[in-house]
Amino acid sequence: MNKDQAKGVGKQITGEVKEQIGKLTGDTSTRVRGHAEEAEGKLQKGLGDAKEVVRHHERELEADRQRKLDIDR
Repeated sequence: MNKDQAKGVGKQITGEVKEQIGKLTGDTSTRVRGHAEEAEGKLQKGLGDAKEVVRHHERELEADRQRKLDIDR
């Protein structure tokens, strides 16, 4: 898990809590801000997920390259 994934999940949780507090108290502003923070967290986690996919593929490509070098020797 990278920092974007962790921060994104944190924002999602915080946003959901704020949204629920807003619903319980009837505070539309808090509810809307919570919803926005939750959405921001989902986007940030998605960015982190994408970074992990790229890193995974980079590692696979490097391993393939290394295997090819070993075979060529």
